[in-house]
Amino acid sequence: MFNDLSSLQPYLSTRRSGRPRDMIAPGPNSEQLQSIIEMALRTPDHGKLAPWRFITIALQQREQLAHIMAQALRIASPNCSNTQINSACETAYLAPQLIIMVYAPNLQSKIPEVEQLLSAGAAGMNLLHAVHAHGFVGSWITGWAAYDENIRREFCEEHEQITGFFYIGSAKQPLVERPRPEPKEHIHAWMPKA
Repeated sequence: MFNDLSSLQPYLSTRRSGRPRDMIAPGPNSEQLQSIIEMALRTPDHGKLAPWRFITIALQQREQLAHIMAQALRIASPNCSNTQINSACETAYLAPQLIIMVYAPNLQSKIPEVEQLLSAGAAGMNLLHAVHAHGFVGSWITGWAAYDENIRREFCEEHEQITGFFYIGSAKQPLVERPRPEPKEHIHAWMPKA
């Protein structure tokens, strides 16, 4: 069983994202979505800067998002066929709920930008935890659209960047495990240098 909510330890041991293509309704209602985002805000944040923003994309805005993505792709890759553009933009329609997360560093702060970026990453992970805690499945995807300059300008100020697209819904089919890192390859005891 994935995302076992019986207590915190089993949940963290079984946490699994869902695939956006496999997400169906229901998604969170407005109160659940508010709760999910409020939980995401409870993240480590040196200097209390909150260097991130969440932008909700309503279902009725998906066609407009797909249009923005198609325009951006035509600019970035003028030789793309309509089939390639349609395929690349279908992500705008996946899952009942879509949130774009923006990294918004405070450039005047003495807090190093790397710490602000780590805080944004923690907020993104908290968002996924909150989604699962509400009984939904979520997925954090970047992909080409997160790095496209024209899409970035649509959602971000000059010094900001998209950190990902968060898809939220219900699982259409059972989640399956993916390969996980081997603990012994990533856990090392410190050996002081002579």
